[in-house]
Amino acid sequence: MKFLSLSSTLKLALLFSLSFTSTSSFSSNPKSSSSSSLPFSLSSRFLPSRTHKATVADLLSLLGPKDQASKVDFNEARDIWSCFKFLVPFDAKLEDDVLVKRRSMISGVGQRRENEENELIWWPPTPVLELARLSVDSGGDPGVIHRALDPTIIPVPDVEGSKECRCELTRTPYGWNFMNEELNAYLVFLFEMIASRGPSVGLNVSLSRYDFFHGHLFLAKDTGRLGILFHAKEYPAYEEKVFPLNMGYCQTGSDVAYDSTMNLRNILWLAPMPSNSSKAWVAPGVLVVLDARPDGIIYRDLIPDYVQIARTLYEEYFGEVAVDVNYLDVGSKSPDYQIFLC
Repeated sequence: MKFLSLSSTLKLALLFSLSFTSTSSFSSNPKSSSSSSLPFSLSSRFLPSRTHKATVADLLSLLGPKDQASKVDFNEARDIWSCFKFLVPFDAKLEDDVLVKRRSMISGVGQRRENEENELIWWPPTPVLELARLSVDSGGDPGVIHRALDPTIIPVPDVEGSKECRCELTRTPYGWNFMNEELNAYLVFLFEMIASRGPSVGLNVSLSRYDFFHGHLFLAKDTGRLGILFHAKEYPAYEEKVFPLNMGYCQTGSDVAYDSTMNLRNILWLAPMPSNSSKAWVAPGVLVVLDARPDGIIYRDLIPDYVQIARTLYEEYFGEVAVDVNYLDVGSKSPDYQIFLC
């Protein structure tokens, strides 16, 4: 039996007209680093009334340069902004290339000062910036990512007893790494940062095959901006009253509770955004949890009805998906986390 992820299970449920009801309506108020005021001015020409549904494009615009953000309807922008829980403050200033190039991935999470970690999100090391610029310059061509991969095929080994359960966690039974090791190290940094800083906004995750182990690297529609949509809480434990969904082999043995933290299972990283007409940078990098609480605009407008129980934002809504990014514990006796791009 092929594995079923949280999102694919619910897609199948729709196709076969299976119905289930999300009876639990969470109301969580975890500490948030988001601001109540918008970090840009919005044109007064926008009417105060809401005339259409919010889109992922609107969400990305608010995290982009100010000229893009200012085009989003005021009320819509306010509502979307209220669902942002930043793991790194959204207040970085634009920098020149000389300062940016000094950063590296030599140290791990917890071995740097907090501001140094922030700066690695705002202005990553040179290889990440180069890939971000190529993504925009190419018009969002996923071939930019594919050409950066080392052609060496890496079989995906057993992950925390997954093979015994006949669980296939990855899209393919093999994967790749980037040719540039600093790119691979940066992906590790992102996973570790999310796990480390998540509790500050109410998101507690474990780096395990049931919870937080993967994301989807995309090139945004219209802009080509490089990003990753991460999904945590991938295989919640079956619970007849709370989560009555059988997800197949990969769910077997799960101890992930279906609770209010499901609202926070979508985490977004965006690379710095380069200008498409000069060598300048028009927006710094972003790392933010997207709150899909039932009374919020993300839940209401961006999550399809049939998947609201899972609070899943789909990666294809963000842009062209180039690869899945997996961070898997392949150690037999002690933890050994490795990156697999599938």
